[in-house]
Amino acid sequence: MKLSAAVLSLFAAASWAAPTSSPRRFSVMALRSASPIHFATVSATKNQLVLNLPGDKVDSQCADGETHTAATLYIKDGELFLYGPDDQVQQFFVDRSGMGQGVVQYFNRTENNVPGGRLELKGWAVDENDNLNFDGNSLLACPSQTDSSWTVWLALGIDRPGGNEGCLGFTARTLTSQDPVPCTYSSH
Repeated sequence: MKLSAAVLSLFAAASWAAPTSSPRRFSVMALRSASPIHFATVSATKNQLVLNLPGDKVDSQCADGETHTAATLYIKDGELFLYGPDDQVQQFFVDRSGMGQGVVQYFNRTENNVPGGRLELKGWAVDENDNLNFDGNSLLACPSQTDSSWTVWLALGIDRPGGNEGCLGFTARTLTSQDPVPCTYSSH
């Protein structure tokens, strides 16, 4: 009995000390049949997620010097991040309040600027069908007034979030990134 307890405690200590695997890194593709956003790639620019971002507006700075349209994301402890260099953490928040109406944005995180109050960081998950959601809520895309892109919001049942018209709900299918490249995405 004592030997079994000793062996179990050694296994427990070894598993605690073992390095944890890095979070799954993924891109997101919009699924909405018979719509202009079906199969659209999710990009990141100016603090927001965007579908159908025109090539001339892709402004990420990537470690390989190439232009990458698809944003690479990962979830850690229920929080969503853009995959980038270790010294440049870019994290997402959502605002489900009446003021935010489901806005989804990212910010450059430091120890001193973690948002609170009505801005939520935790709640991101990938379900059993590989779809990204926040606290069980799917995503919504609203068309830009200036180009062919669509901004991403949280689907909360609001007809015109942020005053946008013509918004479409979509399934945010995650696709594992085999060789992700760290990028820094523009803010404002």
